[in-house]
Amino acid sequence: MNTPANGDYYQNPASERFSIQQELDRIEEIVLESTPLPLTGKVMVAEDDLLDQLDVVRVNLPAAVQESVQIVQQREEILAEAEQYAQEIITSAEKQAAAILNEMAIIRQAESQAAQLRAQTEQECAALRGQTMAEIEQLQNQARQEWEETRARTTNEAKTIQEDADTYADQVLENMERQFMEMLHVLRNGRQKIQGGQSLDVDNTTPQSQINPATGGARPMSRREASPVVRPAQDRPPLQRNPGQR
Repeated sequence: MNTPANGDYYQNPASERFSIQQELDRIEEIVLESTPLPLTGKVMVAEDDLLDQLDVVRVNLPAAVQESVQIVQQREEILAEAEQYAQEIITSAEKQAAAILNEMAIIRQAESQAAQLRAQTEQECAALRGQTMAEIEQLQNQARQEWEETRARTTNEAKTIQEDADTYADQVLENMERQFMEMLHVLRNGRQKIQGGQSLDVDNTTPQSQINPATGGARPMSRREASPVVRPAQDRPPLQRNPGQR
């Protein structure tokens, strides 16, 4: 083992931090590395090396003890500071808890007021909804009644217009039928006279409705008479209906 000389070791005592365990390990190494004596179980220890190492321990031990005492004191101070800090934290936490409780009380009061306001609002909304539904139902009934009246009036007017149109068309068809019957009668008389060997008298075979008063002869049939136009009901005067007609 290479142990530094005393002068070299103490020239720079702060070069490395003293460790009692490390120095005891060095003493153990000196003993283990000493020369054993045969048949005796003992060893021959270098007295100078061992004494030097013991001197190192002896010199540095008070400083190590003092450092340990300082460490213990610092530990107690740290523990005291930590305890004080913890107490401050506890006090602050208690204050915060009290503030939170106050805030919770305020929050509960606000929630209670909000619940009351919500219940009141829901009640007012329900009443307003019921009133609105009643008004809507009333408007629907009124609109339905007006629609029924309008439909009935429109149906009656359409029925009246249809009846007037049917009456007018029936009269027109009746006139056309009478004219056709007169023409058919004239045609039959003309055929009978021709078949009987008689000459056809145009004046006698012409219907009374087709005789021209100015010339005494047959007048040509106008386009209106040949194809009568049915006028709309609103463009013609009302007609008297017969009880037997539709």
